[in-house]
Formats: sequence, structure tokens, C-alpha cells
Amino acid sequence: MKTVRKNILITGASAGLGRGMAREYARMGRNLALCARRLDQLEQLRQELLIINPRIRVYIASLDVGEHDRVFEVFRSFRDQLGHLDRIIVNAGIGKGQPLGTGRFDANLRTAEINFVAALAQCEAALEIFRAQDAGHLVTVASMSAFRGQSKNRTTYAATKAGLAALSEGLQIELRGKPIIVSTIFPGYILTDIVKTVQTAFAVDEVRGCRAMVRAIEREVPRACVPWWPWAPISVLLRCLPLSVVARIT
Repeated sequence: MKTVRKNILITGASAGLGRGMAREYARMGRNLALCARRLDQLEQLRQELLIINPRIRVYIASLDVGEHDRVFEVFRSFRDQLGHLDRIIVNAGIGKGQPLGTGRFDANLRTAEINFVAALAQCEAALEIFRAQDAGHLVTVASMSAFRGQSKNRTTYAATKAGLAALSEGLQIELRGKPIIVSTIFPGYILTDIVKTVQTAFAVDEVRGCRAMVRAIEREVPRACVPWWPWAPISVLLRCLPLSVVARIT
């Protein structure tokens, strides 16, 4: 019988995909440890989740994942409050990149620091806990952009998500056959508060998108494109299409 992951930590939980996944897990009766920079929004979310399901426990903490020492401190505190952590979802990220060579190295550096270096810190903190427990499920949230290089504002973003996916795959190889599972989720266009302006027939609303993400996470597969249709078939095409075609469709 599959293990039920009762205690779940989500970073970047105050809005977007993190908030949507927290709502889904509250409906499923899971205890939640939620962190993000905006403590006021986390407190509002906590109250909402306890209305959805008064029987669960919800802990919150302010966290800028760019403060690496604080990442370890917050993760350990959540573990101590809940007794153990069953699943950690590395979700915090930004998309503030700019075309390279246009004087906005600051934006690209910040994107790289948060989406990869800070994600590395979160994975380190998560695996420290899971190795001590000899159990756990680490989930990294990449992007469909990870499958091929992207241009202009998305160049650095796509590179960071590709790096995160490679990091996760390396952990999957290392931990193969052990009681620590690593999964990578590749979301397509999910219309959260942060991404409202995407004009494509492939976009889904936040509720459907987050529900699909949680279903994929619950399967504990190594990799999942979300929603499966049309993104799983698209991921196969992206791997083999020539750059001239990729440039026209991304």
C-alpha cells in the first residue's frame, strides 16, 4: 500500500501554485507547513485552510529563500513542530529575467539566485531531514521551459529550470532504491495571479492546474508534465525539434 504523506511543507506558498496546492492538500486532510516572504498573506491563507478543514494543523513562517541559512532554520523548525516531514515541495521561484546584454544583469542574477541557488539550498535542507528520517518525498517544481532553451525575457528563467530538473534527476539516480523519493513537476500554462496574461488555448485555470499538480505529486513519479495533455506530448516534440522550429513556437 502506498504511503500517505501526512505532513507537507510548501515553499512560495502565499500565492500562485503554492497557495493552490495548499488548498488542495487541506481538502485531502494533510497537515501543512507553509512559508513565503509575505507573512500577512500566509496568515490569511492559514485561516482559509482551517475553514476548509478544521482538523488539520497549519504552521506558517516568513522565509526569503534567498537567505540560505534561514531556509535550513525554517525547515528544521517545521519538522520539530510537526514531528516529521513527509513531503517537501520546492516551489518558490520568480520569472524576472531580461534579454541578456541589455543592461539588466541584476534581473537575470536574481532569477538565477532564486530559481536555482535558492532551490539548491531548499533541496539540501530537505534531504538533511529526509536522510535523518530515512524517508521522505522531495518535489521540485520546474517548468515546461526546462525542455529547451528560450529567448529574450525567458532565457535565464528556462536555464534555471533546466538546471533544477538536472539537479533533481541526479538525486533520483543517487537515491534509487532508497526510501527517499524525488519527483520533478513541469507545469505548463496555469493561470495564477502571477501569470494572468498568457493567451493560449493550452492554458488552464489555477484550480484545475493545481489539482493536476497535486495528482501528479501523489503518484510520486520521477517526472510529470502538468496537465498531462497537451504538455506530455509537447515535451517529446520539444526534445527533438530543430531550433528553427522551437524559435517560432516558444
